[in-house]
Amino acid sequence: MSYKKWIGGGLGWLFFGPIGGLIGFALGSLFDIDPNKAEYTDTNKVRQGEFTASLLVLIAAIMKADGRILKSELNFVKKFLVDNFGEARARQMLLVLRDMVKKDISVSQIADDIKIHLNYSSRLQLLHFMFGLAAADGYVDPKELEVIKQISFGIGISSTDYDSIKSMFVKDELSSYKILGISPDATDDEIKKAYRKMAMKYHPDKLSYLDEKMKKTAEEKFKKVNEAYHQIKKMRGMK
Repeated sequence: MSYKKWIGGGLGWLFFGPIGGLIGFALGSLFDIDPNKAEYTDTNKVRQGEFTASLLVLIAAIMKADGRILKSELNFVKKFLVDNFGEARARQMLLVLRDMVKKDISVSQIADDIKIHLNYSSRLQLLHFMFGLAAADGYVDPKELEVIKQISFGIGISSTDYDSIKSMFVKDELSSYKILGISPDATDDEIKKAYRKMAMKYHPDKLSYLDEKMKKTAEEKFKKVNEAYHQIKKMRGMK
């Protein structure tokens, strides 16, 4: 039996208990780990494994939230996994996901473990993906929103950052301001400062351990911040 799977399984048990063990075991074969080398101790590989395991568990939690699994959600997940991991790995991950959605998932336990083992930038990226999945059918179901909010609170995301990422998907007349984490009565200088703060917080370099394909996904938040800032500038006639 491949050592890769045992390493992956060990990471899964360490970070997510029995459910994570199943995920980690499967994920072990998805990463290029040579048991005869010290390569598997590489920090970036471990962090990427943690992130990917977290991602799969949260995908399952969101897909189960409204009591039905929509084709639009499956298509969104398939495209994301293929784009970021390639056809072969995506197929394996989808098999793991298929088993995960059949299990009872403790959202609070998942959130606690993710908060401990992933840095804040990684947790923001997971939140961004959760909203993307929930909005895949063009509508964020209230039950999905409730689960996402519960997870967001559990993994330690601030209310400002939650509202910021939520507003990238659930639009209203104040979305541009919420994305920057400010109110409409903010001064032009406050808007500029908020933009610089959010641009730095959501910069893809914060997730340098991810491979190039995954970094492109991380760039989406950064682009939304830029779009919000330019929209506000246009509305206000700012230079």
